[in-house]
This record gives sequence, C-alpha cells and structure tokens, in this order.
Amino acid sequence: MIPVEESFAAWRKDPEYEEAYNALEEEFALAAAMIEARARAGLTQQQLAERMHTTQAVIGRLESGRVKPSTRTLERLAAATGLRGCGFRSSRLRRANRWLG
Repeated sequence: MIPVEESFAAWRKDPEYEEAYNALEEEFALAAAMIEARARAGLTQQQLAERMHTTQAVIGRLESGRVKPSTRTLERLAAATGLRGCGFRSSRLRRANRWLG
C-alpha cells in the first residue's frame, strides 16, 4: 500500500490535478465553515436540520460539499446557529465568510 500522503504529493505535481483541486478550495472552505458553525452552536446534524426545517440527510449533503447551498440556505444556517449578523469568523475560513454577506 502507498500512504495517502505520498499519493497526494504525486497528484499535486500534475498541473491539471492542481488546477481542479484549487478550483474546489472555496467549496471545501464553505463546507468546513458550515460544520464549524454547527459545532460552535453545539448542535448535531439532526438538531440543525430541525432548526432549519429540513432533514439530516440534507445537512449531511451540504456538509460533505456534495450540494452547493443557496443563499437562503446559508441565511437559515446562520439563523439556526446564532451566526446571523456576524458570519463565520475563523481565520481559516474567512474566504467562506462572504457567503453570508
């Protein structure tokens, strides 16, 4: 077996892979920001889903990055986690902060 770190390092040498990976950076940051917001609010996916009037499956798809959230969904997330008006403040996730305006 090849350690994943070695595979990742080899893939990153391919310019096409690097370009595709970098294109997804913002989406990964947004998914991470959503998870962080839920965690800071001390909520499970099920609890967040209930507050947002949706299902845990939808929350899971959003947090995995498989689905891009709408602006309305991000507004509901902010309200459900108590972030309305302050956005995501983690220095690691500042780029995702623009999604909540």
